[in-house]
Amino acid sequence: MEQFEGTTIICVRKENQVVIGGDGQVSQGNTILKGNARKVRRLYQDKVIAGFAGGTADAFTLFERFEKKLEAYHGHLTRAAVELAKDWRSDRALRRLEAVLIVADKQSSFMISGNGDVIEPEQGIIAIGSGGPYALAAARALTFNTALTARAIVEKSLEIAANICVFSNHHLTIEQIESTLE
Repeated sequence: MEQFEGTTIICVRKENQVVIGGDGQVSQGNTILKGNARKVRRLYQDKVIAGFAGGTADAFTLFERFEKKLEAYHGHLTRAAVELAKDWRSDRALRRLEAVLIVADKQSSFMISGNGDVIEPEQGIIAIGSGGPYALAAARALTFNTALTARAIVEKSLEIAANICVFSNHHLTIEQIESTLE
């Protein structure tokens, strides 16, 4: 069976905001199955925001596991991310999941993958999915050459990516929290 694929998820941390946004397209091969999927959500008492790229069912499984890790470690994002990555890499059932997560709270942002990666972005910007490289390039240009807010950068970057990537669309879900870092 062909895997559901393609999306654009981006996280921008600027001044006192951290924002994660994503498009709503779910594709299977060259077919658009759904245009209004919600790939970005709030977790752990609305203190963490997360977005996924990859298989939808796999991502929901990872969201559940990640939220359990957040509960177990009392909302400590770094510890929960590392523990999820360790489980993901070592557990046979989890190892087969095909998705990537971006997670953020007031202090930190990470990309978590099934390879055991927990990557904190340089310059406060990280993107995943088939449209991720386009959104990342746009966000970097906008961050360093405009006075736009983090939310405005996410919106514009997703718009640019959707205009380039056939696996992304203009139906956006955006979540933000106030950050404690500049």
